[in-house]
Amino acid sequence: MTLASRALAQLATWPDLRQAVPSCGLGQGVSSAQGEIAHFHSDRDVDLRLTDRAVRRFAKDLRGSGAIRIVPGSQWVTLRLDAASDVDLLLTLVSVALQAQQAWPDPADRPSYGCNDQRGAGFVKVDLGAF
Repeated sequence: MTLASRALAQLATWPDLRQAVPSCGLGQGVSSAQGEIAHFHSDRDVDLRLTDRAVRRFAKDLRGSGAIRIVPGSQWVTLRLDAASDVDLLLTLVSVALQAQQAWPDPADRPSYGCNDQRGAGFVKVDLGAF
């Protein structure tokens, strides 16, 4: 069992989540009543949707993690699952994403952009000093 499949199996047991086909059409996903939460694109890469406010709030905390990529202007962060601790980080961030969607919903008129996988950017560590 890969780390991604293990994480997806755990998330499938959460009462606020359901498995769904990602809007980008690649891999597997999970959604809440408020919308998409995560896209599992491969055995290692997962895109997680956070609100803009949550991304800004936690960017400094995530700066030291080599497992996370933040794309400026995106409400999605990408996690690379290389170790069991990365799965634990993903589960924690999914909980943050669920809370953020409820507490700080994106405006209804905000245009919907695809996940990071659709942006074609490779997994690279970026300077988060701009956040």
